[in-house]
Amino acid sequence: MKSERILWADDEIDLLRPYIIFLEEKGYEVITTTNGKDAVELCQQENFDIVFLDENMPGLSGLETLSDIKAINPSTPIVMITKSEEENIMDMAIGNKIADYLIKPVNPNQILMTLKKHIHKKDIINEHTTTTYRQEYQDLSFVIDKATTLNEFMGIHKTLVYWELELQESDKSMRELLESQKADANKAFARFIRNNYETWFEQTSERPMLSPDIFKKRIFPLLDNNESVFFILIDNFRYDQWKVIQTLLNEFYNVVDDSMYCSILPTATQYARNAIFSGLMPLQIQQMYPELWVEEEEETGKNLMEDRLIQTQLDRFRKHYSFSYNKVNESDYCEKLIGRLPQLRQKQLNVIVLNFIDMLSHSRTESKMMRELANDEPAYLSLTKSWFKHSPTYELFKSIAGMRCKVVVTTDHGTVKITDPVKVIGDKNTNVNLRYKIGKSLSYNAQKVYEVTQPRKIGLPCPNVSSTYIFATQNDFFAYPNNYNYYVSYYKNTLQHGGVSMEEMLVPLVTLAPK
Repeated sequence: MKSERILWADDEIDLLRPYIIFLEEKGYEVITTTNGKDAVELCQQENFDIVFLDENMPGLSGLETLSDIKAINPSTPIVMITKSEEENIMDMAIGNKIADYLIKPVNPNQILMTLKKHIHKKDIINEHTTTTYRQEYQDLSFVIDKATTLNEFMGIHKTLVYWELELQESDKSMRELLESQKADANKAFARFIRNNYETWFEQTSERPMLSPDIFKKRIFPLLDNNESVFFILIDNFRYDQWKVIQTLLNEFYNVVDDSMYCSILPTATQYARNAIFSGLMPLQIQQMYPELWVEEEEETGKNLMEDRLIQTQLDRFRKHYSFSYNKVNESDYCEKLIGRLPQLRQKQLNVIVLNFIDMLSHSRTESKMMRELANDEPAYLSLTKSWFKHSPTYELFKSIAGMRCKVVVTTDHGTVKITDPVKVIGDKNTNVNLRYKIGKSLSYNAQKVYEVTQPRKIGLPCPNVSSTYIFATQNDFFAYPNNYNYYVSYYKNTLQHGGVSMEEMLVPLVTLAPK
């Protein structure tokens, strides 16, 4: 096992011999020097896990040595040891990004705690996290097996997302254990949806919050309370992505309500997003506003009527609130939107659709380079956070926070990584989505899908009298027998949506209040 290497520079290093022996007995390799010049040369020649640096040395001062070592290896933690407690010295040291500082005389336990904090912190945290997850694994498995309500599955999904984020730095075996538990949860969730989804449309007063209910249950109450509201819908936005972005927004917002709702099926923009903005199920949109509904087989865009759908919902509920609608597909438009915020502040409701996450997930499918950059879930989440932090979207949220408005953040659906192909045969009119199919002559294994032979029962249009909807569950995706191997290899491990999984259906619905 590799020993951690310490460089200790102090002009009185001989007096520190007891400390050196103490550390060597603990398994550390300690290299010593009496001046800053030699310390810099050693750092040019060798790698050290940490550097202890005396602030007051003859020749090259401690601060000068600090600066030179940082230029050689910026990531090496440097601990300044000083006799002085003068504030300006500490300010200069901290400004040069020291990891820590200690005031002489130091004792062995201080040194040991400093090493744990700066060398072993990650290992200690990982070990604690791993141990805790192992202890909770059985309890969570029991909850998954016994879950019978949507709220229970939402709780399961939140818990799994929590552990997914906590275990990102853990070893491969722990992440595989978590992936296995997520698979078990999605299998149970698919069974739950098969048994319960249709009943939600038979007893609408008792159903959980679905896509058409968001305005009625979350937006209108805020407006009725004289709040100005920004409703921000981020396309293709999962709950785990919300949690990584939340860490960046905590500086500007308090989270008033960190909850979820259930996206309708298919978990695709044409259906789920239009349902949000209209307050209606797709079948109702088609019947009540045929001019605003686009059929699956039509070539035109499926989400071009969103502002008009919002107006129909306001009209039906006799709400006379002024509103704006903006769809952001490019950074330039987002920057222009930030400049227009003072005018938007005059509106009671401002709806903003952000398509960047959607483009990110699609580019991961279409670009080999993007697949390499986001080759697993931790990498994809890291890419999401990096995009958000360095994009105008972050500035948009920051600027809105200064306007003292409530902000509701949600999505129309999430995405899931697909791994397992399921063969399906359909005619030329069958839609192309990998997670759901609509057709009048589909051939498939009914045991492998969630099958809806009477679409009207779940509020979906019926292109033909005999049309059937089938939805892929868990991590499955539909593949045709023609060019099967090529098709499977191209799409396997990509992010898709439209079907039944917790990642696609149980999505964030968050209310923020500016600090």
